[in-house]
Parts: sequence; structure tokens; C-alpha cells
Amino acid sequence: MPDVRPPKPPTPFAVGDVLELRKPHACGANEWEVVRLGMDLRLRCRRCAREVMILRADLERRLKRFLVHATEEGSQS
Repeated sequence: MPDVRPPKPPTPFAVGDVLELRKPHACGANEWEVVRLGMDLRLRCRRCAREVMILRADLERRLKRFLVHATEEGSQS
């Protein structure tokens, strides 16, 4: 019988989150800020300000770690 696992719940993203991706951008940075949410997400490079659209499933696969959660950033001030 094949190994049947329940599907992994989607990673919760919020506008303002800062992410580190596995591969660096062409400018050399690998820090991205979430600008827009939806089925696909808009990310802005923190170094050169280039914006890209990426499917949520692709982003979850490329995500290395969260650097800043938007909810944490607001509660610190």
C-alpha cells in the first residue's frame, strides 16, 4: 500500500514579511519583502527594489527562512 500523507498546510505569508530564498537574485541579494498576496505573491528585492511575481507553491519550495514576520515588526515598536 502506498504511503499516503495528509497534505501540508500552506505557509502563512503576510504583506511586510521579509524572506530569505535559497538562490540569490541577480544583484546578489537573497532578501525579499512580500508586497502583495494572492494565488501568486509579489516580492520586492531589498537591495535593488526589483519586483517579481511568483506562484505561492514555487515560493514555498524556494523559501529558506523568514527573516522578519510582519506581525512581529509591528509589535516591537
